[in-house]
Amino acid sequence: MSFVKSLVLAATTLVAASALSAQEVTLRFQHFVSPLSANPTGFMQPWADAIEAQSDGRIRVELYPFMQLGGAAQSQYDLIRDGAIDGGWVIPGYQPGRFPEAEALELPFMTPKSAEEASRAAWTYTQQHLMDDFADVHVIAAHMHGPGLVHLRGPAIDEVADFDGLSLRGPSRPATLLLEELGATPVGMPVPAFPEALARGVVDGGVITWEMAPSLRLDELTRSHTDVAGDRSLYNLYFIWAMNRDVYEALPEDLRAVIDANSGMMASAWAGRAHNEGDLRGRDAMAAAGNEIAEMSEEVTAEIRAMGDSVIAAWIAEADEKGLDGAALVQSARDAMAAQIGTAAGRVNR
Repeated sequence: MSFVKSLVLAATTLVAASALSAQEVTLRFQHFVSPLSANPTGFMQPWADAIEAQSDGRIRVELYPFMQLGGAAQSQYDLIRDGAIDGGWVIPGYQPGRFPEAEALELPFMTPKSAEEASRAAWTYTQQHLMDDFADVHVIAAHMHGPGLVHLRGPAIDEVADFDGLSLRGPSRPATLLLEELGATPVGMPVPAFPEALARGVVDGGVITWEMAPSLRLDELTRSHTDVAGDRSLYNLYFIWAMNRDVYEALPEDLRAVIDANSGMMASAWAGRAHNEGDLRGRDAMAAAGNEIAEMSEEVTAEIRAMGDSVIAAWIAEADEKGLDGAALVQSARDAMAAQIGTAAGRVNR
């Protein structure tokens, strides 16, 4: 009888161990844009597919666009932290003042026009300065989008004075500070609110990327698209792709290894490449619609860059008042960007 009991116990243990090793997990990730836009098609879905394939189907990643699981884009970080969703796409700048160190990456003319290069630099900077800020989630990737430019219902920007009196959507505090310096009236709003604001005449236009233009119907809702000259972006926006820390840590070690293998610098660069490719498609779509596509002269760009320097100086002073070393953060961001110039191919303006 004792021998039989031992056999039963051994068999039960073996079954339990086998069940653990074959554990299947479904992860629900949420974002706030069209599933047909660049990041979901070029990064999020391929990333989810890679996770499923490399885990032999034991991890399934479900993607929910347009905040279908609830909440607002501004609350995405907290939804992940609190476990309302397993993971998702976060714009820290949608909560102004909460992650001040991240704003250094979004300052005027900080990033190159290659989203992949900027995203590689963003991962470096994130590891140096932001992991403590994001300690209550598990960061998978950190990235930037491509160059932000000015989309207007009216004619293109030709000189700095053209900004006077324009009501323009801005995505982040650094972007709105620059728009204000240029003489425009900035209106902070997340991406999903932009098309309706344009259609109702609430704003005259706004700053956003080429890649978002088709999904936001900017070919119909705007008339012109103006970029600055040179190889630096007028502004940029910082994102993280993250998951709930408890969910990540509860995964079996081999499944955590699958997540880890698709995280960090490689995943950040991957997301950046998706934006580069989307920018090319978006620009072509606006051109095909017959919209005006313009680039400011080098002289006007230099004027705007000088005004951007004033925004940076004010940001440094404000950061210092908060107990941060503003100048060191700006220099760290610049160093990270400089180290990545030339590491990836692809510019959106051609």
